[in-house]
Amino acid sequence: MLGATAGLSALTLGACGTSGPGGTGGGGGGAGASYWSVSGEPNETIYGDSVTAFNEGDAGQVEVTFFQNDAYKQKIRTAIGAGEAPTIIYGWGGGGLRTYAEESQVEDVTAWLEQESDYKSRFVESVWDAATVDDKIYALPQGATQPIILFQNTKVLGDIGAEAPETWEQLLDVIEKAHSAGVAPISLAGQSRWTSMMWLEYLLDRIGGPDVFARIAAGDSEAWLDDSVIAMGEKVKELLEVSAFVDGFESMAADSNTDQALMWTDQAALMLHGGWTFGGMKASGGDFVPSGRLGYGPFPTIDGGKGELTNLVGNPCNYLSISAAASDEEKEVAKAFLKDGAMSDQVAADLIASGSAPVIVGQEEALAASEDADYLQWVYSSIQEAPAFTQSWDQALQPTEAETLLVNIEQLFLGQVTPEQFAENMAAGKGA
Repeated sequence: MLGATAGLSALTLGACGTSGPGGTGGGGGGAGASYWSVSGEPNETIYGDSVTAFNEGDAGQVEVTFFQNDAYKQKIRTAIGAGEAPTIIYGWGGGGLRTYAEESQVEDVTAWLEQESDYKSRFVESVWDAATVDDKIYALPQGATQPIILFQNTKVLGDIGAEAPETWEQLLDVIEKAHSAGVAPISLAGQSRWTSMMWLEYLLDRIGGPDVFARIAAGDSEAWLDDSVIAMGEKVKELLEVSAFVDGFESMAADSNTDQALMWTDQAALMLHGGWTFGGMKASGGDFVPSGRLGYGPFPTIDGGKGELTNLVGNPCNYLSISAAASDEEKEVAKAFLKDGAMSDQVAADLIASGSAPVIVGQEEALAASEDADYLQWVYSSIQEAPAFTQSWDQALQPTEAETLLVNIEQLFLGQVTPEQFAENMAAGKGA
């Protein structure tokens, strides 16, 4: 879910002369594999550098093309469905991966991983669940762990006389004091819809605990009618009534990074967003991160709710799959890149330097030595200590249901459906 400033065909790196998605071509290494990924710094540079380094070897050539996040999700579904997917497919695991696996559109890499046990054991064990469909593995982990975090502008909070909220009442206090001081309480790029979804994910967890969505993800559509889902919608309604979100949030898109800019320019007090935005704010926010103005913490608890303060939502990491439509030669190049290039020791070091915690084991010493040690160690310990880590809803659900969800989320945050209508629509699989 990285933001971006680049366009649809933003940047291509690697071998020249491929014959298009899934096509063969390449430079000095011979065979070629195509690779689509999501743009946005710092990961775009890190992943691009990993391709460049791999292409300097003799295992083949990889050509990577970066796309804006929201556009990519539609483009990759269309390409896979048309049999025109790139050799290497960037994704989020979960329900979308299940759909591709059930349609035999991505490669089963279980047997290959059994032969490459040293490679598999490099990764934190928890990342494999979202890569697995019916006990078979169809994707390999990439990048850093990505919990959703309540980011804070500590200067703004101090100026308005508020503290980082750990309860719903404290959150409402921040909203009230921010309005009195003339700053935005909460930055939100609501046009992207999945950014608003983050609020629902935590609200449902804090009210009903993680089991409610676990039932939904397992296919129990009636779980959408649970009382905690209605209560979740009521909390959104309450936030809208007190104008919790920045003016014009409905027309702000995450790909523009405007929501992050409001934080680093001291125009907003809070922002609920993925851990990947830390690196973006560090890279683009001037002295915002080095000055200590960026704070971070858990989502508040709700009085009487079942969810614990330490429960997390978000993405264990990102994933790379191999297109089943690729040639054997292309698949071999892809496997070589996935094994030796995509998550090399250099990539892990670059991720840490950018402010991310890679999903590779044995990184404790490197994290402690990082200039972002406090943040990275907090993320690392939060993941270890979390009683529950719920995968982002639009990734846990299959694509059709995920799109229905996003349509209804947009309507809920625009005040065009009631909490009850939201729940009924989702239970019925109906777009608003």
